[in-house]
Amino acid sequence: MGEAAASSLGGAIGALIGRVTGQRGGEGESNGTKQIAFTIGVIVLGAKMAKADGVVTRDEVRAFREVFHVPPEELKNVGRVFDMARRDATGYEPYARQVQRLFRDNPAVLEDLLHGLFHIAKADNVIHPAELEFLAGVAEIFGFDELDFQRMRAHHMPPDASDPYVILGVPHEAGDDEVRRVWRRLAREHHPDKLVAQGLPQEFVELNSRKLAAINEAYERIQRQRGLN
Repeated sequence: MGEAAASSLGGAIGALIGRVTGQRGGEGESNGTKQIAFTIGVIVLGAKMAKADGVVTRDEVRAFREVFHVPPEELKNVGRVFDMARRDATGYEPYARQVQRLFRDNPAVLEDLLHGLFHIAKADNVIHPAELEFLAGVAEIFGFDELDFQRMRAHHMPPDASDPYVILGVPHEAGDDEVRRVWRRLAREHHPDKLVAQGLPQEFVELNSRKLAAINEAYERIQRQRGLN
């Protein structure tokens, strides 16, 4: 990315970040802040991840629009920032850190954003090693460990290839009580009603609903394997 383009991108995103960090007040304003933060994260991280394998495909652009619905009146503005961000896969770290700071007390929201990035990465039916490296880097900035990352990755594999223990993030030798405790925690953290209450975009609520279904399915598979239901 050239110096002028980088400066333009930095100015556009910087203005949005300024609005986020500068907002104060009641619950409604807090919800608006989080929506803006998601806009920043999806535009920049989504565009740069799509570029991670060297080529931004139409399928990836379409997946971006599926993950985050852009109002018609904002298409040009979002498109401008997306086009500038996708010129280079580098430089994503400051934006990932900004989102992490805003949502560090709600890791389920950070995980939802990562699942959205996974959705974009697999839009062309393959997740390139460079894209996986990018996703792992974002996950690390968000504060997730390797086990967490593998659990998230498992959600985007074909169902028969997904290890239910990996999806829940528990070892195979975990006792029944531990498996149940982890399942209940994940189900509580990722319940869509929490995102609705926080005023987050509907696209992420729907994505979270699919993730919750996968969590419940993984628990049921473990129960069947252990003869507990």
